[in-house]
Amino acid sequence: MHRRLIAPGALAAASVLLAIPASAASHSPGAPGIGDPYYPAYGNGGYDVSHYDLRLKYQPATDELEGTATLLARTTEDLSRFNLDFLLDVSEVRVNGAKASFATSGEHELEITPRTPLAKGTAVTVVVRYSGVPSSKEAYGFNAWLRTPDGGVAAGEPEGAWWWFPSNDHPLDKATYDVSVQVPNGTQFVSNGTLQSTTSRLGWTRYNWRSNKPQATYLATFAAGRFDVTTGTSEGGVPVINAYSKDLGDNAGSARASLERTGEVTDWLSEYFGPYPYNAVGGYVPNTPQVGYALETQTRPFYSPRQFANGSNVSVVVHELAHQWYGDDVSVKGWKDIWINEGFARYAQWLWSEHEGEGTAQEIADYVYASRPADDPFWTVKPGDPGPENQFHSAVYDRGALTLQALRNEIGDEAFFRVLKGWPQKYAYGNASVADFRAYAEEVSGRSLSALFDTWLFQPSKPAAGAAAKASITRSSALPAQPKSWKKIAATNDVHGHGH
Repeated sequence: MHRRLIAPGALAAASVLLAIPASAASHSPGAPGIGDPYYPAYGNGGYDVSHYDLRLKYQPATDELEGTATLLARTTEDLSRFNLDFLLDVSEVRVNGAKASFATSGEHELEITPRTPLAKGTAVTVVVRYSGVPSSKEAYGFNAWLRTPDGGVAAGEPEGAWWWFPSNDHPLDKATYDVSVQVPNGTQFVSNGTLQSTTSRLGWTRYNWRSNKPQATYLATFAAGRFDVTTGTSEGGVPVINAYSKDLGDNAGSARASLERTGEVTDWLSEYFGPYPYNAVGGYVPNTPQVGYALETQTRPFYSPRQFANGSNVSVVVHELAHQWYGDDVSVKGWKDIWINEGFARYAQWLWSEHEGEGTAQEIADYVYASRPADDPFWTVKPGDPGPENQFHSAVYDRGALTLQALRNEIGDEAFFRVLKGWPQKYAYGNASVADFRAYAEEVSGRSLSALFDTWLFQPSKPAAGAAAKASITRSSALPAQPKSWKKIAATNDVHGHGH
């Protein structure tokens, strides 16, 4: 998918200066960014969050959100002050039980100064009380909150959390979540993981969701609206929870025909990627016609109804569920490593095409390579480090998957599929880079692969005929026939370059 943002520069606005006690002389403010060159102001330095507890109340009619976020964290340096990424209006902050000073800075920073400085290695509990109307808040000229006729949705990449909870918003800082949201009776609330309980009182119902495995902030999702919810269990034993807006109109049938195969697809992907890494799976389709993308929100992907405007599309379900291993279980170290997410999810679609008898991965690779001439700008994008402006370019997906087919041909099926299955286990619930993947593929295959990865991922040009032939890609000069699955696969291309 996904929501794309050209990297903002370093924060231009000056921070509000807050007095620091003399005892804090050896302590310093945490950085306003985690250090990602694509997005210098995203995430924060000086601490790691282990758990988010979000207890909120949401009024769909007015889009008003209020409540309390409790963050459990540990400092990684001596801190006089630290930042959270957030946009709504804050009324109180407490650090380890004591009221803390706070101020806003830049486009989306909440600066917090605890009453006493924090030593490195200290366990910290941060409580933030807040309220606001998410649809009224902008940063860098855009709003990632999706308003619906019956509620609101948060599902965006690389950012989306700012509009509904304060966080350390970067995939490097993953945490577990308890998300409890109160909505008026008749409205449902859907989030990640498993539904622990619901309680109703005085016209309101509270939904309590738990995501018990580490989860990146952009993979946390908020969906309030009127849904039809289906539940079941895959043949492999994974609980399945799907939700569909009650006003999807003509797209309702095709959406259900696609998502109701989620359990089947999850079990099928497990054969390639290893055991499913979570205790629930599913998806949801809210009434958000203003956007066309899908997003791999952990355990419960978001799908725009526009994904199903031309009928069922199981291929996009395959793509988002593949991300549960590649992107969610193993997340990027930095946003430049996006190929680890998108190249593999796209290749899963190619494998599904093989499974469905609609064109082999080799046939699709041959078609992708041959159908774009050498002077096509497509080849100037380097999937291994595309730059923030091209983070969700079709080349990251299609050329990225082409790289995997070249790797498969280079090292053989036996080693290739050991790599695909072993990678999510080696880096389970953590982070990894493109360089890490190359090293792992070399370890498993016993081959030097630097030339292959450089050619297919890092050169801003079409791999020459000789390199393609060496990788067993398009040995004929004639354009191969278009695989039967191509239109469905290509239909997911347009949804990924959603600009602000």
